[in-house]
Amino acid sequence: MISVCIATHNASKYIHAQIISILNQVGPEDELIVSDDVSTDDTIAIINKINDPRIKVISGSVRLGIIKNFERALYAAKGSLIFLSDQDDVWLPNKVNVCKTALAKHTLVVTDCIVVDSNLNHVAGSFFVMKNSKKGILLNIYKNSYIGCCMAFKRELLDVALPFPSNIPMHDVWLGLLAEIKGNVVFLNEKLVLYRRHDKNASFMESKNSVLRKIQLRLLLISNLAIRLVSATNQNNVKNNLK
Repeated sequence: MISVCIATHNASKYIHAQIISILNQVGPEDELIVSDDVSTDDTIAIINKINDPRIKVISGSVRLGIIKNFERALYAAKGSLIFLSDQDDVWLPNKVNVCKTALAKHTLVVTDCIVVDSNLNHVAGSFFVMKNSKKGILLNIYKNSYIGCCMAFKRELLDVALPFPSNIPMHDVWLGLLAEIKGNVVFLNEKLVLYRRHDKNASFMESKNSVLRKIQLRLLLISNLAIRLVSATNQNNVKNNLK
């Protein structure tokens, strides 16, 4: 079973196209988890109008922010394979099959994407080329090239990744680095998403943080990784002792 997780907030302009591009390539037993972060537009009405039983909408009354909103979606997911999706992109038709094949051998897969503008006009042919994307723990701590909307992973990763620490810079680098440490990761050159960039994106391609803040975020990421790995090791030791 596949779970696709989308975190939405005021997504009415693009969400219909994205959901249709996903539903067209997942099976009848799969699910699309939409965690809505107190949208004030007609996002929910548009989703409900699609009227597909695979869609499951969850929401609350308090703003969570993008990281905790994705966390809520992941907690609700039931699939053995989990895909992350932005609210405003478009999946190309072979995305699910390519990722499923890669996940037979890897814990997490990251695929390339085509960068487009708000109207799907071509901006750049390869996000990987723009960001020099590749695996590597130190490399991605220094300059993250994990892109959540192009990631899929095995459910087992959530055993160590959840809950998300409150002060990590972004959920995608957290998941990617943990997958590298505890499993294995592959970056695939196939371009499987139209990655829409516009002035209302929840994240931006280049950080606006000061140098000091960037250093602080990297140190927080490293410390949180260390704490989580120690905790996971201790839990495994307790389980083994109880056997």
